[in-house]
Amino acid sequence: MALPRSLQPGLSPDELTFLTEDDVIDIVPLFSMTRVRLLSGIYGPFTPPSAASVPLWLALSLKRRRKCRVVPPAWLAAEPLQQLLQAERENQDGFEELPRRFIETAKVLLDVAPDDLASPSLLRSLLKDLREVRQAKVRNGLQSEGVMRGSYLQVTNLTPLELAELKPFLVKAMGMMQAFERVEDEDE
Repeated sequence: MALPRSLQPGLSPDELTFLTEDDVIDIVPLFSMTRVRLLSGIYGPFTPPSAASVPLWLALSLKRRRKCRVVPPAWLAAEPLQQLLQAERENQDGFEELPRRFIETAKVLLDVAPDDLASPSLLRSLLKDLREVRQAKVRNGLQSEGVMRGSYLQVTNLTPLELAELKPFLVKAMGMMQAFERVEDEDE
C-alpha cells in the first residue's frame, strides 16, 4: 500500500520515539521472576537488587507499574551533559557525536522516570541548552556559502530526530536552489 504524499518525506518524532523503545536499557527490578520469553527476546532473570537489561519499552511498562527502577544511561547525568554542552559550544565547525537516539531516550526517561534521575530539572535545562546550541549551528550552516550555492550542508553527527526535523525544509530548499541554477544555466 502506498503512503500519501504527506507521509512520504520521513519519520515523525513520535515514530522515532517508538523506534527508540527497542533500545536496551538497564533496570533494577523490584520483583523476583525467572527469565521471560517474549517475541523480541528472552529477558531476565529478575532478582532485586541485580540489574537486568531489557528493551526501553519493557522498562517503561514496568516503571509505570512501579515494578522497577530505571538505571539511566551514563550520558544522562549533569556532569556528562555539561561537558557535552561545553564541547558543542567550542566546536564551531561541526556537531559533537551523541548517542544515536539521544533526544528521544532522554525525553522518554524524563517523562516516565524522573524519580530515577538525579536533578531532572537540571537535566531538562541542559538538554534544552544543548538542543538550542545545535539548532543554532544548523541555522548558521543553512546561511553558509556552500548551502547558498546549493552544494552541501554539514550534517555529520546530527541525530535521526534532528535530521527528520530538517529534512522537509532541506528537500524543498535544495529543490528551489536547483531550479534557480537551471534558470541561470538557460539564461547563459
